[in-house]
Amino acid sequence: MKKLIVSLKTSSDSLGDFKKALKSARKGTLKGDHYEVSFDDKKEFDKFVKNMGLLAVILNQKPKSVYELAKLVEMDISNLNKIILFFEKVGVIKIKTSTASGRSVKTPIVEYEQIEFNLKAA
Repeated sequence: MKKLIVSLKTSSDSLGDFKKALKSARKGTLKGDHYEVSFDDKKEFDKFVKNMGLLAVILNQKPKSVYELAKLVEMDISNLNKIILFFEKVGVIKIKTSTASGRSVKTPIVEYEQIEFNLKAA
């Protein structure tokens, strides 16, 4: 099961975690795959949390296109596209492009079955 860890950290904390993971990988002691998205901007973290419901809809309903997703969540497609691009930029979803009936179709895909939050008290 692929699990995504979402955190709110400073840039220096994220870099420190990366250095530790790199040392472990070089020693061969890194355990399993690790998928983490660390935000250093509270505004972007809040945007992620606010729109997390879309990830659940994509995972459970498996829409065949962004248009179909817009209908499922009753959202304007232009606003939805902005959120999809944000999620794609941070690496939470992938967009598969295909052609159906001569039209380009973009299918959003969530590859994680679980999302966990790792929030330290400041």
